[in-house]
Amino acid sequence: MAMVRTCQLSTDFEKGILTWEEYPRPQMRRDSYISLCGEWELYCHKGEFGTPDRNEEKLGNIIVPYPPESRISGIERQIGKDENCIYRKKFILPDNFNKGIILLNFGAVDQICRVNVNGKHIGAHIGGYLPFDFDITNAVTEGENVLEVEVMDKLDKELPYGKQSEKRGGMWYTPISGIWQAVWLESVPQNYIKSLRITPTLDSVTVEVVSPAKEFEIAVHTPNGDLVKQFSGDRVTVEIPDGVLWTPENPYLYEFTLTSENDSVESYFGLRTVTIENRGERKYICLNGKPYFFHGLLDQGYFSDGIYTPASPEGYLFDIRETKKLGFNMLRKHIKIEPDLFYYYCDKLGMIVFQDMVNSGGYNFLVDTALPTIGLRKGIRHKASKRQKTRFEKCAKGTVDTLYNHPCVCYYTIFNEGWGQFDADGMYKALKQYDPTRIWDATSGWFTEKESDVQSEHIYFRPVKLKATDRPLVLSEFGGYSFKVDGHSFNLDKNYGYKTFDSAEKLTEGLEKLYLDEIVPAVENGLCAAVLTQVSDVEDETNGLFTYDRRVTKVDGKVMVSVAEKLKEVFDKAADNVL
Repeated sequence: MAMVRTCQLSTDFEKGILTWEEYPRPQMRRDSYISLCGEWELYCHKGEFGTPDRNEEKLGNIIVPYPPESRISGIERQIGKDENCIYRKKFILPDNFNKGIILLNFGAVDQICRVNVNGKHIGAHIGGYLPFDFDITNAVTEGENVLEVEVMDKLDKELPYGKQSEKRGGMWYTPISGIWQAVWLESVPQNYIKSLRITPTLDSVTVEVVSPAKEFEIAVHTPNGDLVKQFSGDRVTVEIPDGVLWTPENPYLYEFTLTSENDSVESYFGLRTVTIENRGERKYICLNGKPYFFHGLLDQGYFSDGIYTPASPEGYLFDIRETKKLGFNMLRKHIKIEPDLFYYYCDKLGMIVFQDMVNSGGYNFLVDTALPTIGLRKGIRHKASKRQKTRFEKCAKGTVDTLYNHPCVCYYTIFNEGWGQFDADGMYKALKQYDPTRIWDATSGWFTEKESDVQSEHIYFRPVKLKATDRPLVLSEFGGYSFKVDGHSFNLDKNYGYKTFDSAEKLTEGLEKLYLDEIVPAVENGLCAAVLTQVSDVEDETNGLFTYDRRVTKVDGKVMVSVAEKLKEVFDKAADNVL
């Protein structure tokens, strides 16, 4: 067996300012890692995608992982639908990169890419939000290597695309393309550990291993010493005596090392369950077996400098830490999948994530928003092609695979406000079976079919008046109150929000009144979770608690913390009263 090494995950973001050079996958850390983030050459061409016969135009040097449309990428140029991008990077492998296999890893590339190394085609990938890797062992040399990534992004709506729009404005945002998450190399042995699937209970953890190797040792590091277990096969269960449970209030993580005959990875888990349980005549979402009120914010994941990617991972830390300071314990990650580091920070700092699937398909304002908002929720539905359905389900299952090990991820939304919705009941059944350990919201907002774990409502432009039925009640969007801060707005001329205030004081007063007059009574009637729109302003939208540049907090923190305390008090009393 390989030697057990001490895991250093807990100090990652306590060392100082983080960069994209940091190890991008904290739940599969190895000692061999080379970041390929930084300066690349960027070209474009209008020829056929994937053909060697093309006339390239150099756009300049781009800083990866920032999309070329962003200011800090060094390009700041929209890529046309008739253009394909070519990224080029030269690299030399160090002498100790000799374990047997060289893996090239990508966090995400939007939307379709082909990868060559030293002129040899390595592989291709479709979809802009999930990680992927290639074995490039047979293509690299001892000297200088040339990595080439060709990208095509026509904003294909049969693929998941999120809130990107050619005609940005209002609730639609600047589209991005190309490499927008980390790129890195690893050296691994032939029989390397390919992936882990970590399933906790309140007193144990089961780790499933995908690897050609068959003999392993796991060492779980606890305050009372290591729990070491050798096993054969593809899974092991380790009992954790006197285990410390993971909660937002005490986000305790157990670190562990998994070794095989010639490989070793470091990872972590949290002892945490999320279930639906009866309390009297009501059903509640329970964290670790107890009813818990999920006090959340809608989190679009957009940044003024890098659009899809903050200037550094510190951007994620800011959003998580500052929203916790305001009393929130949950972020609804809205129609976007972030790099693994974001979810690690939520695990480490104690922020629950309600994760949306990334939508595909068309959107119609009248059908999908206007009529349902005033209560007309039957009638016209979108049609989805076979390709759209197949790609959506593949991305949804890929999202589960990518995020499964994170204790912070407690809840998934499949479809949002009918946007791209098809066979919601069928998708619910397939995905609930694929991951039964989370809560599944089949249709957030409206267009409810028969199957879902929760009753999920969106309420804007009218009073919040809700009462639980036979499912846990979730207010998955509300609010959208707007205050535009001079000198910190994206659009000097236009403004987008659902109720406008002219000062921070009035915004705070308005939010306090909304919570105390409307959300508190809903909590008394069985509300389990509430998601206020939103964390920050995004381009034209000025309905965030922070400005788009994150330089101004628009609300009074003491008032918001007082509101959070009131919600918890009322919720705990309501849940107690129905026992």
